[in-house]
Amino acid sequence: MDKTLLKGLSLLETLSRSPTARGVSELAEEVGLTRSNTHRTLQTLVAAGYVHQNEASNYGCTLKLFELANAVLARVDVVEIAQPAIQALAAKTLETVHLSVLDGVEVIYLQKIDSPQPVRAYTSVGGRSPAYCVATGKALLAHMGRHYLDQLEGQMRAYTPRTITNVATLAEELRQVRKQHYAINRGEWRASVCGLASAIFDASGRPVAGIGISGPTERLKVTRLREFSEDVVMAARQISKALGYSPHFGPDDEL
Repeated sequence: MDKTLLKGLSLLETLSRSPTARGVSELAEEVGLTRSNTHRTLQTLVAAGYVHQNEASNYGCTLKLFELANAVLARVDVVEIAQPAIQALAAKTLETVHLSVLDGVEVIYLQKIDSPQPVRAYTSVGGRSPAYCVATGKALLAHMGRHYLDQLEGQMRAYTPRTITNVATLAEELRQVRKQHYAINRGEWRASVCGLASAIFDASGRPVAGIGISGPTERLKVTRLREFSEDVVMAARQISKALGYSPHFGPDDEL
């Protein structure tokens, strides 16, 4: 095991349970570390944004832990809350429906209902896709701000001739996604698969998931996809409302 990591986690757990900021000597005694070790580990946690140091040189947790916990809770909540909307969208469109979340520069599929039609999109729950190549990923990236997109610089590999491979072009498309409230994948991840998706927001206005449909390019031309755009956007809004979202909370970072 990585002992340095364990020391940091031990300090975080101790600080998270403390009602007030704590001094180095007090923390060192409680967690069983030397004073120098404790000070060095705390400074690392400060640099990483998990701990802050006040004017009295005492240490306390920042809200970064709360943000991380919130993200995990949102994933758990959204799967259960989204079920009625997912099922209704699948019944209405007869296409494969996905519920996805962002994880860095990828999306993870949390839930899926397969199309009853013989040719359908192949994905699996727990599977990953590059966020910039798929509809649910682009729907979420559109609300993350340019600082988030900068993570993609130099990583945008071309999977098909239609894949967007630079941040500037992607940002331009995402501005349109924000205006129309849905994103389209035109065979950018798999040439034979297209899709359309919309973002889901939680009570604080954060984009926490994306819901979308996908299917074979032969059946889901862009014009056909757009016919389902209202259904997909309405499904996303229903789930957002169930999560406590109010439109005036919407994020406004410029891309």
